[in-house]
Amino acid sequence: MKLFRSTVLMLAILGVTACTSSSKTTTTSSPLTITAPSVTEAEPTSTVTAPAQSSTFTAEVWADNWFSLYVNGELVGEDSVPITTERSFNAETITFTATYPLTIAMVTKDFKETDSGLEYIGEPNQQMGDGGFIAQFTDTATGAIIATTNGDWRGFVIQTAPLNSECEKSADPNTECQFENLEEPSGWTSPSFDEATWPTATVYTADEVGVKDGYNEITWDANAELIWGSNLNTNNTILWRLTITP
Repeated sequence: MKLFRSTVLMLAILGVTACTSSSKTTTTSSPLTITAPSVTEAEPTSTVTAPAQSSTFTAEVWADNWFSLYVNGELVGEDSVPITTERSFNAETITFTATYPLTIAMVTKDFKETDSGLEYIGEPNQQMGDGGFIAQFTDTATGAIIATTNGDWRGFVIQTAPLNSECEKSADPNTECQFENLEEPSGWTSPSFDEATWPTATVYTADEVGVKDGYNEITWDANAELIWGSNLNTNNTILWRLTITP
C-alpha cells in the first residue's frame, strides 16, 4: 500500500516537472512606428507695390492761335480764347496733378476761316495765316522746370491748307484752294501710343513766328523754343507728344 502511494506521488511529481519544463513563453515584438514631425509650409509672401506719388505741375503756354493740353491721357486745360476769335493771341497758365512719367499731348491750331486755310477772306488782307507755339512745364514743389518745347517734340499735322499756295488771293478760295484733312489717330493722347514715326518739330525764332500779345507776359526759360510743323503758313492743326521722366 505504501509502495503504491509512493509510485503515484513520484509519477505526479514527474508529470508536473515535465509540463513545467516543456512550457515556453514566446514574446512577439510589435513593429516600431516612427511618426515624422509635421512640416508647416511657409506661406508665399506677396510684394505690394506702393502707388506712384502724384505731384503738382504748372504749364505755361503761348500759342498762335489756340491749344489744348492732355497729360497721361486726360484733358487738363485749354486756351480760354476760342479758335474762332481772330487775333486770339494770349498766354495761359495751367496747374495740374499727375504722376511720372508724364505723357504730354497737345493740339495746336492756327486760325483759319475755312478749310481753305485762309483768313480775312474777301478782305484786302486775305492771306494764309502762320502758326507757332511755346511751352514750359514746372514742378511746383521744387520750382524746377522739367520740360520745354524744343526740336525733340514730335508733331503730326492733320490739317494742311492751302496745298496750292497760289490760291491765296483767289476770289473764290473755298473752291480753288486745295486742302488735306486727316483723322486724329485713335488713342493718340494715351501713354501707350507710339509716336516714333511722327516728324520732329521745326524750331523758329520769335521774328519768324511774329510773337504777339501775351508772349512777353511769361519769363521763358532759356531752353524754351518756339516750334511748329515744317511750314508755318500751311500747317494749321498739329498734334504734339512728349514724355517727361523724373
